[in-house]
Amino acid sequence: MDLIHKFMNIVVPPTALFTLSLFLPPFLFFKLFMSILSSIFSENVAGKVVLITGASSGIGEQLAYEYAKRGACLVLVARRENRLREVADRAYGFGSPDVVVVHADVSKVDECKRCVDEAVNYFGRLDHLVNNAGIASVCMFEEATDITNFAPVMDTNFWGSVFTTYFAVPHLRKSKGRIIVMASAAGWLPVPRMSIYNASKAALIILYETLRIEFGADIKVTIVTPGYIESEMTQGKFLTKEGVMEVDQEMRDVQVGVIPVGYAEGCAKAIVKGACRGERYLTEPSWFKVTYLWKVFCPEVVEWWYHFLCETGPGNSQRDAFSKIILDLTGGHKFLYPTSIQSPELKAD
Repeated sequence: MDLIHKFMNIVVPPTALFTLSLFLPPFLFFKLFMSILSSIFSENVAGKVVLITGASSGIGEQLAYEYAKRGACLVLVARRENRLREVADRAYGFGSPDVVVVHADVSKVDECKRCVDEAVNYFGRLDHLVNNAGIASVCMFEEATDITNFAPVMDTNFWGSVFTTYFAVPHLRKSKGRIIVMASAAGWLPVPRMSIYNASKAALIILYETLRIEFGADIKVTIVTPGYIESEMTQGKFLTKEGVMEVDQEMRDVQVGVIPVGYAEGCAKAIVKGACRGERYLTEPSWFKVTYLWKVFCPEVVEWWYHFLCETGPGNSQRDAFSKIILDLTGGHKFLYPTSIQSPELKAD
């Protein structure tokens, strides 16, 4: 057996590279052709039923408006019912023929089942499932006072999507529907202080890549990996090491630093457009895709860069990170961050 593996170690890499060099050009041409074709025959979601979790703010809220503009019926899910009803009213104004509001916490399996059941019982079908609900945590791994305080991150970001998907699958098979899952570029970028959040997003990516194979042509899957986008997280809403949700703009400045933050409206428009075109993956803003290439080909450089920007010397406060120092010296908030996240009126609910 050892001889076989030694032989494979020598033969497989050059053979794979040679095969890839022959296969890649025609494959890319085929993808270009299919992309043009999908643009012409984009899915019409008018009258279709779309369930969106985490729809009370940020990207989820804007996704509701984008689907509404295309005439879709909506099922909006979140924990903040009052805020959700405001989004529903605006969605009606944007053109949605019918909107159902479901007050629920996706980290609880029974409530995920209830969301799907209410959608199907009311509309009789389900066409798109948008797993958008998520929360973020900020803390060095070793500084956690109780590591179980971060369980809600995985419960919401990962299990919330798993639960909802599980109950939605039979209905999506009937409609030949689509799942849109909000992962993140954090699924491949090792951003310090966000290890559990990063892990939850990486788990989503591989989960839905696997499900895409299992579902085959019955259910399509679009995996979305945004960079920094206007949201409650980029407003500074994080789960602390004590397990408390707080709004801390200084820590936001440390984590985001001088990276431009995109608008949620533009991101949502790109997501819905991409999903209707049948995109398998979508990164917004699109320039953020290059970070994946850096991670694959130069992981040491990425690790050094994050260490340089986000780490601090012994005895220094986390808030003295170089990323925040640069931001403060240049006044970058004014031109790198949308106005809505510069001085937000946000509650840590």
